[in-house]
This record gives sequence, C-alpha cells and structure tokens, in this order.
Amino acid sequence: MELLTSKIRPTRGFAHAFHLSFIALLPLVIFVLVRIELFGVALVAILLSKWRMFAVRPHHWMPHIRTNAVDIIVGLSLLVFMSNTVSMSWQIFWVVLYEIWLLVIKPGTSLPMVSLQAVIAQGIGLTSVFLFFEDAPLALYVAIYWFIAYFSARHFLASFDEPHAQIIASQWGFFAAALMWISGHWLLFFGVVAQPALILSILGYGLGGLYYLHETDRLSRLVRRQITVVMLTLIIVILAFSDWGDKAI
Repeated sequence: MELLTSKIRPTRGFAHAFHLSFIALLPLVIFVLVRIELFGVALVAILLSKWRMFAVRPHHWMPHIRTNAVDIIVGLSLLVFMSNTVSMSWQIFWVVLYEIWLLVIKPGTSLPMVSLQAVIAQGIGLTSVFLFFEDAPLALYVAIYWFIAYFSARHFLASFDEPHAQIIASQWGFFAAALMWISGHWLLFFGVVAQPALILSILGYGLGGLYYLHETDRLSRLVRRQITVVMLTLIIVILAFSDWGDKAI
C-alpha cells in the first residue's frame, strides 16, 4: 500500500511543489465559490480534489476510499460551516482551519496524528449534518451518521493494525445509526449541536482514549475508572438538562 500511495502522491521536485500549491489553493477556491453562492460547484470541487483515489486499478479503489473518507468528511463539513454564515470573518476562520487540516493535520502519519484526524472527522462531521440537511427524512440522518461513525472508526483503528477493525468499526457505526434513529424522534439541540452528535462525540472520544491508552500500555485501572466516570457523568448531565418537551418528529 505504501508503494501504491507513493505512485499517486508526489514527494519531491516540481510535482510535489505543484501538489502542495493545489492543496493550499483549494480552501481559497471554496471560499470564493461560497461568497458568490455557488455551493454546488464548491461541493463538486472538493469531491474532484480526490480524483487520485481512482488513479489506480479498480480493486484498489475501496482501500483508497476508506483512507480518504475522513478527508472528504472534514472538507464537506467545513464547506457546510462556511456556507451557513454570511460573516466573512467566520468564513475566513473556516478557511484557515481547512488550510491547517490540509497542510498540517491530514499529512500526518504518526499514531497521535492519525487518531486526531479521526477525532476531528467524527466531531465536525456529526455536527454539520443538521446544518446542511434541514427537515430531511430520518432514514437519511441515520445513514449519514453510520457513514461518518464507521469510517472515522476505521481510520482510527487502522493506525493500530487492529485485526478486528472492520468488526469494531461496524459495531460503532451501527450504534451511531441506532442512536440517531432513537434520538431522531425527540431531536434536541444544544446551540447548533444536535444531542446525538454530542453524545456520540463524548462516547467516541472516551472509548477512543481508552483504546489508545491500552494499546500504548499507558492505561491503568485508575485512569480507566476516571475516563469512564467522566463519560457517564457527562451523558447523565446532558440527558438530565435536556428539554424533553414536545420535541417528537
């Protein structure tokens, strides 16, 4: 896989400089397209920027889709954030974050960086869903939540060479979809963040942290207990202070 990736990703010379220039230019192009209200074109531009996923033989497409899924999730989420405000200052803020993602975070291959990529993708991906899809069918929300949770988990687990990555990611995706289906009947928001996105983020980050510490031999019984207690406490607080009025849809 490393040899395959090196063939489609230039690492030196003019090709590398052109590649970095194109990456740095993409957020600016998206910004201009959003400012002139061409959201659809900006969406296509982000998807077309991933054309290299298919510059290999077809049987390699699925592994590349799994590898690039978090990048697509982050790019589309930042586009949604950018298009949901008319403030140029906020739009520039999202552009800067997109640049940092593309030039600093996304190229990282170390264990902490890959874990951070998965954390960011799931967090902003789940948050952006309801900003883009308003009054959509519940089945669509369920499907998108499964997609974001599954591919974020696969990306996270791949850095550990987890032999059961597909099974664990599938279970996490199913849990996210099930929680969305249940929560969707009493959809509540904390600001712009939907309750299921907040709950999944807390559980995902907590469980991911436990797994990370376990795999790096830094998980003690005390730390495990502390993380578990914090997760449960936050979930109880969210449920207790939610407005459970007539919110059924």
